[in-house]
Amino acid sequence: MSTGSSSIRIMSVDDHPPLRQGIAALLKTQHDMGIVAEACVGEEAIAQYRVHHPDVTLMDLQMPNVNGNEAIIRIRSEFPEAKILMLSTYGGDIHVLHAIKVGARGYLLKGNVRTELLEAIRAVHAGRKRIPPEVAADLAEHAADDELSSRELDVLHLVGSGDANKQIADSSRSAKPRSRTTFSTHFPS
Repeated sequence: MSTGSSSIRIMSVDDHPPLRQGIAALLKTQHDMGIVAEACVGEEAIAQYRVHHPDVTLMDLQMPNVNGNEAIIRIRSEFPEAKILMLSTYGGDIHVLHAIKVGARGYLLKGNVRTELLEAIRAVHAGRKRIPPEVAADLAEHAADDELSSRELDVLHLVGSGDANKQIADSSRSAKPRSRTTFSTHFPS
């Protein structure tokens, strides 16, 4: 479970061993990344993070006892720079928004792991947020029921396009306050 010093060091957290094994097999095909730790529950993920300080953590949302969101909160309370990519079978806006709010740098549906995981890991490692277009579109679809400010819409666009927190914060300093509006925007596909 070790990687070279120039590799992206990854911790895989999921309570289903076949998924962790599949991720490990996929990562073995890459010269620039590898698994440094694995965990099957949230408590173990927190302990493993303390020991290994991975560059990117792949975190399952639904786990017994301490779920992925709680594990993210606890890891980031000790290590605010932690880069965590949430993996889930749930694509609904509530799950995605909560994961991002607690500190996930990205959100990936488990059904897309084989085709999108490597790109998502590299994006998160580079400091960008990663939300697949279909998940961002689902967010946009359901957010129409809630009123969002223009700035909140701008931030949602920036997150969906992969901008880093610093870029988003810098753009907010130059943005003028705007009134609240309903969500009626289009995400690029």
